[in-house]
Amino acid sequence: MKKISLLLFALFLVPTLFLTSCDKGDDPSTGGETAEPAFTILKKHMVDNHLDINKVIKNEAGMKFVVGAPAAADYDAATYKSKYYIMDIRNADAFAANRIDGAVNVAFKDILTSAANKGGKQILVVCYTGQTACYAAALLRMYGHTNAQALKWGMTGWSANTDAWTGKLGNVGIESSNWSFANPPAVNVFAEPAISSLSTNGADILKKRVEDVVAAGFKTVANTAVVASPTDYFINNYFSEVDYLGFGHVTGAQRILPLTLTDGEYLNLDPSAKVVTYCYTGQTSAVITACLNVLGYDAYSLTFGMNGLNHSSSQWSSNQWSVDSKTKGLPVVN
Repeated sequence: MKKISLLLFALFLVPTLFLTSCDKGDDPSTGGETAEPAFTILKKHMVDNHLDINKVIKNEAGMKFVVGAPAAADYDAATYKSKYYIMDIRNADAFAANRIDGAVNVAFKDILTSAANKGGKQILVVCYTGQTACYAAALLRMYGHTNAQALKWGMTGWSANTDAWTGKLGNVGIESSNWSFANPPAVNVFAEPAISSLSTNGADILKKRVEDVVAAGFKTVANTAVVASPTDYFINNYFSEVDYLGFGHVTGAQRILPLTLTDGEYLNLDPSAKVVTYCYTGQTSAVITACLNVLGYDAYSLTFGMNGLNHSSSQWSSNQWSVDSKTKGLPVVN
């Protein structure tokens, strides 16, 4: 009887030991003690491959994420078509009514698959105002198309026939009691975002993260919502100190700039909050928002930037729509 009991105990013990030893695998998805967090792997890959946030804004060759429409005297349709693979992500009706010669109509959800058709051309993404296109261009850069650019101001900057900016200008911020000219609040240090992945390969994690962010669509928030309830968000004003104070800002807005993985400023963002970024036009903030969503933040771009918050300010030196920035009056086809 004793031998049988010992045998049964041994048979029970062996699989128990086996299962216990398997609990500490290297797969980040298992929570094993020796696993490196997926965020750490992703961060290292992005930094090592020149895809830190500042490198998405301006790539290793110094090319910005956005390019303005050419002057009318410099525009030649054949030359433009030979240089750019133009992805117009507006709806089909707007595309059919007025478009750049040579453009193809692409749904936002299909930008990654369409980009594979670029051939030897440079990708140029076009939308109504430049904001969604900048979000798309940033995601394309992180997906391997590091020279992708968006058309600054969108089709509004191309032709007056497609103006989607003028009706959005305003002073929603400065006219609110939730507007301030005070110094920025003290920054805090937060934990890193937590992302899950079945992979331990940085390139694979980044690819899947970008695909998921594209599938979710452009994450924006209206200026009226943020100004009305600023405490509902973690707000970052992506301005110089001079402009942060000169224009004023949404009450409680931080000024975390630069914002990089390399130097750790990302740790000043709260990963448990809705992180809202705003700039002058909603275009740079769209790029930053794309990067933050890929990194695991719940991030949003404030639409129309300072052009909707304090368009009448005397602080402007550039990027003020209808003043220093206007349509180029270029031809469209239909």
